[in-house]
Amino acid sequence: MPTLLFGVLLFQVPSVLGMDAFTPTLRLSLLVLIFVGTFGVPSLLIYYLFRSGYIRTLHMTTLEERRLPYFLTALVYTAVTFLFAFRMQLISTIAPEIAVLLGSITISILLVALISLYWQISAHSVGIGGVLGAIGGIMLKFGQTDLFFPLLVLVLLTGFVGSARLKLNAHTPAQIGAGLLLGLTISVVAVFWLV
Repeated sequence: MPTLLFGVLLFQVPSVLGMDAFTPTLRLSLLVLIFVGTFGVPSLLIYYLFRSGYIRTLHMTTLEERRLPYFLTALVYTAVTFLFAFRMQLISTIAPEIAVLLGSITISILLVALISLYWQISAHSVGIGGVLGAIGGIMLKFGQTDLFFPLLVLVLLTGFVGSARLKLNAHTPAQIGAGLLLGLTISVVAVFWLV
């Protein structure tokens, strides 16, 4: 989901992030770095937990199986956020919004991990809700009409994700709704207060 969000922002409305002066090649390099840090590394960690027997299935269907993977993922996201906020001086100076959005995603995942100690919230809904909230918030705050069609596509994707989770009996409507609300809330608050 972070790759989707930053792909739209870096290539559809790079001026919102202060990245319009950067070449598409540099923006693509940043997107690849975000992909590796937010998808590649967590996926490898979860696969390692699966191969080592800590989790029985990659679907992580029980609360016990979800806890460690989500906390490890939150730790990786914290490191990626730290990298963009404090270690990549040029990016953190020109485009601090990237670190802010990554930080909001990190908070979302940490909250999913904490909630998963007691209840199985839909992480898929949190993710798509976060992307939807960030794009919608940026569209409203900055008047970015260029984001209208990506927003429409995201609304459709949100429906598809929620429907798929229900069809697979992976979550209840309450778990999907709570996830969507959590993702939307955190991303909209981050956009309106910090971006």
